[in-house]
Amino acid sequence: MKYKVKHSTTYSYSEPVSLCQNQARLSPISNEFQRCISNQVITTPAADYLDTFVDYFGNKVTVFDIPTQHENLIVTAISEVEIFNRQQASLFDAQITWESVVAALQFPVNELALQAAEFTLPSVFTPIDPQIRQYAFESFTPGRAIIQATEDLMARIFNDFQYESGFTTISTPLSEVFAHKKGVCQDFAHFALACLRSLGLAARYVSGYIETLPPEGQVKLEGADATHAWFAIYVPDLGWIDFDPTNNVLPNDQHITLAVGRDFADVTPLKGIVFGGGTHQLLVAVDMNRQGD
Repeated sequence: MKYKVKHSTTYSYSEPVSLCQNQARLSPISNEFQRCISNQVITTPAADYLDTFVDYFGNKVTVFDIPTQHENLIVTAISEVEIFNRQQASLFDAQITWESVVAALQFPVNELALQAAEFTLPSVFTPIDPQIRQYAFESFTPGRAIIQATEDLMARIFNDFQYESGFTTISTPLSEVFAHKKGVCQDFAHFALACLRSLGLAARYVSGYIETLPPEGQVKLEGADATHAWFAIYVPDLGWIDFDPTNNVLPNDQHITLAVGRDFADVTPLKGIVFGGGTHQLLVAVDMNRQGD
């Protein structure tokens, strides 16, 4: 399946900006599950300097400077991506216990396991919490296969937590999300990461897009798709397996991966500094359209 994605971010400032310098993680990665055919990042006003590099986690980053005075900034990323079928049913045949994975991560025997071991550590948005660890143990019972246990954890988050836009911000502590059982996709991804890492498992944050389909008989609205977040867990011999707790599914042909990291701080789609600007308003619109096989 191929998609064309248009991701537009608009900043409207109350006062003129004399200079802005930014990093954009708006280029879908290429891996065994997807291929980024093309990607272009366009800024209005036009950037005087624009370049790309690959960060520590393998994400493509676009950096740009705009020294032109402006009161509005529009950053548009246009990408073409091909998604491959993941053949996920076979994953549940693997009877690798979660305890054996914990043991393997404590003594990595190859480069992939060594890299994965870094994702067992807590991060700014995923602190180790005894209550969250206890929540994880309800799914990760002794001797249980890691895929089945993770699927169970995903389903429990989906059923126990309520999706409520605006209830949290990026600075809302995970303990508060857990106490109220409310949040959005990035909260649910962070909560799952905290659960898994508290057990000694390697899990990483995934940012991307998810296709939304309109109700039957209705036309899809422009900009109706959205940025999304989920998590992936490392399993020896299988690699990284994605799980989406917001929708209780294993991502397949409707999810596009933008970037991966320890948490949201590593994969922020657009961040930087501005000189001036006063207050600002932010508008994000995403269109993710199928192009056929």
